[in-house]
Amino acid sequence: MKLYNVKLLTVTCEILAQKNVIDILAKHDITGYTTYEVDGNGAKGIRGQGFKNEKNVKVEVIMQEDKLQDVVEEIARTLFTNFAIVLYVSDVGVLRTEKFV
Repeated sequence: MKLYNVKLLTVTCEILAQKNVIDILAKHDITGYTTYEVDGNGAKGIRGQGFKNEKNVKVEVIMQEDKLQDVVEEIARTLFTNFAIVLYVSDVGVLRTEKFV
């Protein structure tokens, strides 16, 4: 069984930024992603314990490398100033590359 190398983009952000992140993905013709609410503690203190708009979400996207740089740059340029965001990229292996075009 052969694994194909692709990228996993992970964006952890305050819930108020979630729509913005998803809009950027859509702008770059990326429609597949997974989101879920997360709790944690970081530079902005403990998050996810109070009001709905204080929650954090994680958005994960498996994608081809050729779209990655533009997406990451747009998220950084348009959202880093106004939202608490942690963004990182990992190498992952998948069996079916056609799922991540």
